[in-house]
Amino acid sequence: MIGIEKIDHIGIRVRDKHRATAFYETLGFALIFDAGFEKGHPIMLQHPSGVVLNLLGPSSEESDENVLMDIDRKHTGITHMALKIGSLADTEAFLAARGIAVTGRFSFKDMNAIFIRDPDRNVIELDEYPGDDPASRQLAADDDFDAYNAHP
Repeated sequence: MIGIEKIDHIGIRVRDKHRATAFYETLGFALIFDAGFEKGHPIMLQHPSGVVLNLLGPSSEESDENVLMDIDRKHTGITHMALKIGSLADTEAFLAARGIAVTGRFSFKDMNAIFIRDPDRNVIELDEYPGDDPASRQLAADDDFDAYNAHP
């Protein structure tokens, strides 16, 4: 086993550094450093929770957008990141006040989740559940997995 201690950062390729940086700053991320976006190096942002993002670019395709969650054919690749939130109601009010659309939602056991998109259509799942881990991590064969049908 590898002694993994945490996720160090999440890399997201974006088209427009100003638009993407502004979006993630709206969610509470703060700029650490632009290591040279135009040369393909990351813009590093960190949230007070400790989550670090590397916005990579620039995208080389003008009409490029993340379609992994939008099409019937299921391609290999990272489809989304999920972040635990304290209050779903507070988060939805925050997003609505800033014009950020909720693009999906689902509930399973003690977890309620909503989904949003960044400006490049990368999916962000926002999960609310009590405690450190959702009950969905303690699955049983007789669980109603149909609740996952609402998962985008």
